[in-house]
Amino acid sequence: MKNLYNDVSYKCSKLVTKSYSTSFSLGVSLLHRDFILPVHAIYGFVRFADEIVDTFHSNNKRELLTRFKKDTHDAITDGISLNPILHSFQDTVNKYKIDIELINTFLKSMEMDLEKNNYNQAGYEEYILGSAEVVGLMCLKIFVEGDEKMYLELKPDAMKLGAAFQKINFLRDLKADVHTLGRAYFPGFELENFNTDTKKEIEADIQKDFDAGLRGIKHLPKKAKLGVYLAYIYYISLFRKIKNTCPEKVMHSRIRISNSKKYMLFIGSYFKHQFNLIK
Repeated sequence: MKNLYNDVSYKCSKLVTKSYSTSFSLGVSLLHRDFILPVHAIYGFVRFADEIVDTFHSNNKRELLTRFKKDTHDAITDGISLNPILHSFQDTVNKYKIDIELINTFLKSMEMDLEKNNYNQAGYEEYILGSAEVVGLMCLKIFVEGDEKMYLELKPDAMKLGAAFQKINFLRDLKADVHTLGRAYFPGFELENFNTDTKKEIEADIQKDFDAGLRGIKHLPKKAKLGVYLAYIYYISLFRKIKNTCPEKVMHSRIRISNSKKYMLFIGSYFKHQFNLIK
């Protein structure tokens, strides 16, 4: 009967993904069927940890995160959890031999969100490593299916792609992070000095990460390439929209890609992949 519990747990993680992110759900749906549920499991784990530090304002966030961290380690060690999100996550971690240090690094960045309001360059890089780069590496572990040589070759570019996605999120969520959560991730960021020049500096840095990320996508296994490419196309489209938006609007509104545009990107990515046009 444990197979039934496994199925139910993975379905819970899939539901979390679909409920929280239309764009990520689209990308996952284009992965090979072998990868879909494991990636949902990673997303469910990451999303719940993020919810603790970003949303549960009336609760003791530190206590909740400490408990979540212990429950995560117990689930991985025991090979089971009565929390279905953690159960599907531990099953994925153990099946694909995902390094516990990747998980600990991610959780450390979540802990940073409990205290940090402003970051210097070192803190900024540390936060991105944990909140985004190692999450990309968890997914890469799934995609290479045990090929350690391929994992090591693709690791640097996978990290850059994760960093690009996270930095775009920082720009997209600038209003909520600064005004609601009191956080400023970009080093030395001052709201009153966020102007065109500052924005262009940030965008130039993001472009370098995107360039490296696309290089890595081209060398991914075929079973993973299309889904990751769609995520890249979605974020590069969001990036272009932000680049064409004045700093004042970026600070005071959340820049979005409409659902209809997302589906158009989905179709375009599919045909590019089918005809080997990913460049």
